[in-house]
Amino acid sequence: MQYAEGRIGRVFFIRIDDGEELITTLTGFARDHGISHGTITFFGALKRAGLVTGPEEAVIPPVPHHEEIEGGWECLGTATIYPGEDGPSLHLHATAGRGRDAITGCLRTDCRVYLVVEAVLYEAVGIDGSRLPDPVIGAALPVLRHQNP
Repeated sequence: MQYAEGRIGRVFFIRIDDGEELITTLTGFARDHGISHGTITFFGALKRAGLVTGPEEAVIPPVPHHEEIEGGWECLGTATIYPGEDGPSLHLHATAGRGRDAITGCLRTDCRVYLVVEAVLYEAVGIDGSRLPDPVIGAALPVLRHQNP
């Protein structure tokens, strides 16, 4: 286990409009506002999205199982923000539903907003950590170092 202790800095309420790409918009917002660490909660609807819904088999490194949704799905999700190799790195997970169908996974590609997504971003300050590639897992993972605030 790794951990870092910090405190809440700024809090932002964000509206993301129809047709905007969710991940690009939130990453750009974090970059533009100098947010290196934080968490995001969000809800609204997605026009389409590509998700990873687990591995094909439970092995390390995993081979991701990909799913696509399209056509207006209600969503509820959360994300973390860490510094990555190219600036803010977001890891978003969401549950989306349409009618009686539901899907949960890691949002990855072409996450287009339908109507609106509302997000609340909580900046964390005093955190010593970053998201770096892990050669064993085959994905970028948080690397945290404990720090007293």
